[in-house]
Amino acid sequence: MLETREGGCHCGRVRFRAEVDLDHMSNCSCSICTKKGMLHLSMELASFQLLRGKSALKSYTFGTGVAQHTFCSHCGMHPFYIPRSQPHRIIVNARCLDDIDGPSLKPTRFFDGRHWEDAQRRRIAASGDVLPPDAHGAKTLQAILDRAPE
Repeated sequence: MLETREGGCHCGRVRFRAEVDLDHMSNCSCSICTKKGMLHLSMELASFQLLRGKSALKSYTFGTGVAQHTFCSHCGMHPFYIPRSQPHRIIVNARCLDDIDGPSLKPTRFFDGRHWEDAQRRRIAASGDVLPPDAHGAKTLQAILDRAPE
């Protein structure tokens, strides 16, 4: 069920509002998601709003540089990021939602990030999604920052 929730980093400098569906939470086995303990809630750019923390956000990229792994520069928490698999979308870390019981969260979907290329082909075949030709995580992140208050 789609619901509007707020969340943010540990120290509170980064805050967001998003339309999420906890029934569509997923887990990814890639190296960074595994180490961060991310539980993914994917959404369109229009369903996400950065409420504050624009200046506190930093981004880490690696490999292709498409994904934008954002984190709070003060507390180091990763409340959301832009994925390589869908760089025109946003992933909220379900563990960073307000009033959430982290241990009770049960992802219903899985992305085999350890075998990223094969998993991406399967995801596209199953969903029919086609990435926009100009999709890049840096563009999506910039769009979020451009809409955010100072």
